[in-house]
Amino acid sequence: MTPRFSPRSPTSFAFLLAVAVGFSTLVAANPTLAETEAAGAADDDDSASPAPAPEAMSNDAEPSKAWVLISHADPVVQLVILILVVFSLLSWAIIVQRWLLIRRAWKQSELFLAFFWSTSSLKVAYDEVDRYPDSPVAQVFKAGFRELGKLQEAGQSGGSVLGNGVDNVGRALRRASSESLTRLERWIPFLASCGSAAPFIGLFGTVWGILLAFQQIGITGTTSIAEVGPYIAEALIATAVGLFAAIPAVLFFNYFATRLKILAAEINHFSYDFLNLVERHQRSRPTRS
Repeated sequence: MTPRFSPRSPTSFAFLLAVAVGFSTLVAANPTLAETEAAGAADDDDSASPAPAPEAMSNDAEPSKAWVLISHADPVVQLVILILVVFSLLSWAIIVQRWLLIRRAWKQSELFLAFFWSTSSLKVAYDEVDRYPDSPVAQVFKAGFRELGKLQEAGQSGGSVLGNGVDNVGRALRRASSESLTRLERWIPFLASCGSAAPFIGLFGTVWGILLAFQQIGITGTTSIAEVGPYIAEALIATAVGLFAAIPAVLFFNYFATRLKILAAEINHFSYDFLNLVERHQRSRPTRS
């Protein structure tokens, strides 16, 4: 049976990461708010106390500004940011998993091809094929050799695989090739979906933040940056998170698509060579398992 190429699905891993990030966000935001309220109360009670140095205040408050904005954001904007963070985590989980998987498939395919063309017997190559479990080329050869053995055992064409027998072997090779590439391509289309959808989801958060800013202008009757600034900042954060999720997804989708296209071409070339080898040397090469 052809071994599976894909390791454990990244969905559960990315979900746990998303939960951890959300929990850490809440923990990080609450102390900041508590410190801000305590500082305001101290200023009201003792106005004569010396104020801390401006440099120290800016340095302490700078790392938590984004978390404060997110914690005070409108629920719709928070939902948009949460969706984009989940998209980003899923994308990176898929990127790491597929990169390692395709890298192993590529290296093992090169090793198998070097071994295959250096051996003088299909039977010897078949006996060693399990050393390359992540190679799609090796699995295609394994399926073709098994079909070849079945045809000979059934006595089709008097022990020859010419004619319809070669067609049967070709279909087995194409089926194994399709299954191997499908396993390698699993989850990769999600990167394309993330790359195309994440900027628009972030744009929705941006538009919503701008609508809230205009609504605040209508309520207060002022265009002061102090009134509308937080809403604009929320909108910009949503846009930034959307781009952060989309850009790596698009880049790695194109990279994986190119690598898989080259790998598919190598599989097709090997399939043609294997069929030609069977037709030319079926009688002189031992093919019975």
